[in-house]
Amino acid sequence: MANNPWQHHRSASVADDIDFEIKGQELQFVEIELDPGESAVAEAGAMVWKDASVEMTTVFGDGSGGQGGGFMGKLLGAGKRLVTGESLFTTVFTHNGSGKARVAFSAPIPGAILPLRLADYGGQLICQKDAFLAAARGVSIGIAFQRKMMTGLFGGEGFIMQKLDGDGWVFVQMGGTVIERQLAPGEQLHVDTGCVAAYTSTIDFDVVAAGGVKSMIFGGEGVFFARLTGPGHVWIQSLPFSRLAGRMMAASGSYGGQNRGEGSVLGGLGDLIGGNR
Repeated sequence: MANNPWQHHRSASVADDIDFEIKGQELQFVEIELDPGESAVAEAGAMVWKDASVEMTTVFGDGSGGQGGGFMGKLLGAGKRLVTGESLFTTVFTHNGSGKARVAFSAPIPGAILPLRLADYGGQLICQKDAFLAAARGVSIGIAFQRKMMTGLFGGEGFIMQKLDGDGWVFVQMGGTVIERQLAPGEQLHVDTGCVAAYTSTIDFDVVAAGGVKSMIFGGEGVFFARLTGPGHVWIQSLPFSRLAGRMMAASGSYGGQNRGEGSVLGGLGDLIGGNR
């Protein structure tokens, strides 16, 4: 299927290329096809199924092989994953047989699996802490620090985000429906802080006040928006898992009923005014 972003067939001229296909709608999984000797790396516990000729090996760190051969190099790679809330280990799947073999990985939340080739985006992608699902072996999974104090405190993702480096395919998971915006130099976009799923390293990520005092208290959108300034690409998710989890907790709370609001700085009084209690 030509120009289908959810399906890709390898190019014979690219040694580390892989074939893949994204299947499903709201609960998607990615099916990766490996040639002999090719490998894919994935989050621990993400596998759905694999062909018998695909060998599964658990490794310390991100499995990219880029941290050096010593113990300290591997420890550093694993430590980077730990501070982003991920497991110390990843799983490498290698096709050791002949012909073609397949392995499939699923997203843990309702939403979309987005296939991105890092070479098309400057070799680096910054994304939310739990975005990484799988990749071609060789992609490095590190950390990106928010250097601005206000952005780290109120940007929705804290001071630490995931940084994906390399030139191969990577598969990131995002909640709900995902849209991509390409921002021109100096162009700005205001986004709910929890809905920023990923952006290229050329994007400037900052926060801006959501409006006046009344909007901050009663608007239900929080005190700050994420302000993204181009040039670069931005991926926005319509349903961050934190929002879904918050709604589920509110609906099953001790007061019963449905919590229709996003929350308020007034706490319980705000819930009373908003009709949530």
